[in-house]
Amino acid sequence: MRQPGFFDAERRLAVLSQKGDPLEAIAALVPWESFRADIEAVVLTPEDMKKSQPFAAILMLRMLILQSLYNLSDEQIEYQVRNRMSFTRFLGLAFEDDVPDGTTLWMFREKLAQAGLVETLFDRFNQHLNAKGYLARGGQMVDAAIVPVPKQRNSREENATVKRGETPAQWEQQPAKNRQKDKDARWTKKHGKSFFGYKNHVNVDKVHKLIRDYQVTDAAVHDSRELETLLDDSNTSTEVFADSAYRSAEVEEKLAARGLRSRICVRGMRGRPLSAAAQAANRAKSRIRVRVEHVFAAQQTAPGGQLVRTIGTIRARAKIGLQNLVYNIRRLATLERIAAA
Repeated sequence: MRQPGFFDAERRLAVLSQKGDPLEAIAALVPWESFRADIEAVVLTPEDMKKSQPFAAILMLRMLILQSLYNLSDEQIEYQVRNRMSFTRFLGLAFEDDVPDGTTLWMFREKLAQAGLVETLFDRFNQHLNAKGYLARGGQMVDAAIVPVPKQRNSREENATVKRGETPAQWEQQPAKNRQKDKDARWTKKHGKSFFGYKNHVNVDKVHKLIRDYQVTDAAVHDSRELETLLDDSNTSTEVFADSAYRSAEVEEKLAARGLRSRICVRGMRGRPLSAAAQAANRAKSRIRVRVEHVFAAQQTAPGGQLVRTIGTIRARAKIGLQNLVYNIRRLATLERIAAA
């Protein structure tokens, strides 16, 4: 075994670059400084300024992006940053620099969540996408995906109490247990299977397959409830694609009133099956609408999948919002690579 040299770390990093370190591309593509003012307005309170010098806002944001890219816990992201050279380089840290611990990262994310700032950061990045020429084009596709959280082992009576917006008396007598109970998430069924968690409702443009807007609700909310909120009037096309769950006379009227053209699939009814022409029309719409499923597939097949390890709507909204932001960052890297080929 040879003696360690002064430039071993640089050589190792150079090899990572030659192999195509994806974090290098992301670090170069994201306009980090455009987020600074929004974040510092939330995290650098007068009380914080009285303490010792806090970690830089952009460093903490980059750490959150890393955490979401690989769906790591607060403790694991701290460990991996200390362990992996590519992570350290992405954060702009030297080997001798201090690394934020899991508790510090949790507190930072908590401030962003309570202030609703993740939505602002998502919109800020979308402005960057538009400035680079990736405008919403070709029509908009709307859909929702269930984002599971760790299941709650509650009794039927406890679940009924939670649904009424109340807290079971037994939980109130055990504060530690009560803190670990997610009283905002809900059960729902899909394809005969039960799921517990939230829903990620998204609007994706047809051409670039980028998420243009999103809403987070509990899993029991019907997909169509968020359609009107998600509609994007800036899309260059008036066409709106969605599956038959979104179809109703009310939805059709609202789309027409906004000058949008419905390309929502038609569903058959009991005793009134779809005609051959309607089935053919559905197939044509679905060939386009199915592109939105690629977005959810990309999120679900990413390391760790879409599981959210949080409690409560506010924190779930922040975590899911970060997942959507990270998807757009990864998608931008792909679009830029295709454009350069």
